[in-house]
Amino acid sequence: MKRIFTTKRIAAASALLFLTGMAVGEEIQGQKGMNASGANIDKGINVTQDQLNKAGGQTTNWLHTNGDYEQTRFYKGTQINAGNVKNMRPEFTFQTEVRESMETAPIVVDGIMYMTTSYNHVYALDAVTGKEFWHYKHKMGPITTFCCGPNNRGVAVEGGKLFMGTLDARLVALDAKTGKLLWDTEIADPEKGYSETMAPTVVDGKVLIGTNGGEYGIRGFVKAFDANTGKLAWTFHTIPEKGHEGVWAVNDATGRNMHRDIAAEKAAFARDSSFFQTLGGGVWMNPAVDVKSRTIFFVVGNPSPDLYGAERPGDNLYTDSLVAVNLDTGAYKWHYQYIAHDVWDLDAVSPPILMDVKDKNGKMVPGVIHGGKTGHVYVHHRDTGELIRFSEAMVPQENMWVLPTAQGARMLPGANGGVEWSPMAINPKLRMAYALNLHQPMTYHVEAAKYPGGKLWLGGAFKVIEGEKQWGRLAAVNVDTGKMAWKFDTEQPLIGGALATAGDLVFYGEGNGLFRALDARNGKKLWEYNCGAGANAMPVSYTVKGRQYVAMGCGGNTQLDFKRGNSMVVFALPK
Repeated sequence: MKRIFTTKRIAAASALLFLTGMAVGEEIQGQKGMNASGANIDKGINVTQDQLNKAGGQTTNWLHTNGDYEQTRFYKGTQINAGNVKNMRPEFTFQTEVRESMETAPIVVDGIMYMTTSYNHVYALDAVTGKEFWHYKHKMGPITTFCCGPNNRGVAVEGGKLFMGTLDARLVALDAKTGKLLWDTEIADPEKGYSETMAPTVVDGKVLIGTNGGEYGIRGFVKAFDANTGKLAWTFHTIPEKGHEGVWAVNDATGRNMHRDIAAEKAAFARDSSFFQTLGGGVWMNPAVDVKSRTIFFVVGNPSPDLYGAERPGDNLYTDSLVAVNLDTGAYKWHYQYIAHDVWDLDAVSPPILMDVKDKNGKMVPGVIHGGKTGHVYVHHRDTGELIRFSEAMVPQENMWVLPTAQGARMLPGANGGVEWSPMAINPKLRMAYALNLHQPMTYHVEAAKYPGGKLWLGGAFKVIEGEKQWGRLAAVNVDTGKMAWKFDTEQPLIGGALATAGDLVFYGEGNGLFRALDARNGKKLWEYNCGAGANAMPVSYTVKGRQYVAMGCGGNTQLDFKRGNSMVVFALPK
């Protein structure tokens, strides 16, 4: 279930804040110079736009949160493969000073790793030895209001700068060589419920970032900032001022009736349609970028309040939608809404993936793919948003779409999914998408709730059913047919990222600390290692001096209350 937090840093709370690692210092400098591995922080880095464009075609660096602009999380290296992964062992473990939920994907440039932690710490490390070069601590403002843990999912890189969104809804730029703060700009007002846990995306001098806050009555957006100055370039509001009522859809994307009382909704909308400013629509994860067509693609989260739909009649566009906008201007191109007037919190959160797919006639076309909390993988035509197909259900579905009641109505999937924020991975040769799923039986409860002014605004609750088993499933879905090729079930619900490699491997982690490698072709377990805390981050791979490494953050997860830790664990084959 979602875990909601509001922190006001006043005198009475200062001791708690110290213990949780919310430090206020700007930087802590570490050691400088070149390590035995050859990583040299003193010479700095310079990541060009050409390198960012071609990130998916090389094996040296990991330059984007999800590997490339297409967000495939596919690594082309084959040194570690299905035949030898059983020999993989830890090379080093780096322990941070923040023992809390870890969902980060480190960026690796020329042997230097940049990783983040909860509460907006950034570390620069030698990617082979774990030697710390520098450590930055964001100076948090007096108010932070955030859902689902104090997470940060990583930095973006361009030139010699790093970019990070913060829990107090700011965007900062750091010098990659020193960790020095270069600029700091406000994205939105945290007192109104805005926060940042997502990693930014940088393209052509623009830093793209969305916002959290769908549980607090914000008006969502994606914004673009100038990478050199921090000046705002454009804003796309995920809740339009006009037209958010939509088309009064009767069915969801799969054709099932959502049991709406549309006549009552239309009457309520006629009385008041001014609620767009508090309608939610956060953007949790990175957009995919099609540089050629100058288009970005992102998914939009739930409306506010989550469960009490009487406050927000209509389809509540563009919540629960896949949206395409112009990269240069932020102008709307198209959208596709999966669930209109969502009162189950089954919003769209897992980041979209770009790859060519077969259309309904078997012709290869440019596609965009999303793994839903509903338990379906959706495949769209990239140019128009047309839904080409949706996969068979990856997890049990029951009583969809029963309306929440005061006493509680049972429906599956529960409010965490399906596929939560967890990014999928793609193997283009095998034509498979690998999705981490949760199975958490829940009841949905509704209660009347007026806008509380930037405070938690659920309009009810979703409750795990005591005594019913919860579990996870890594599902391999053929993107051209929608069929599950195989599934691998786990004892605990899965949350975190998947990584696929050309060595026919899929890496993922579990809340019990197990970091595992499966055979990408058939789901057979090939290797595992227990990190000692929940392996709920996003794995990455890279190569330094001809040797392939795999890195996984192991700090647990607040949302599902998995065991906390503070470690980045890096693996390789024996020399």
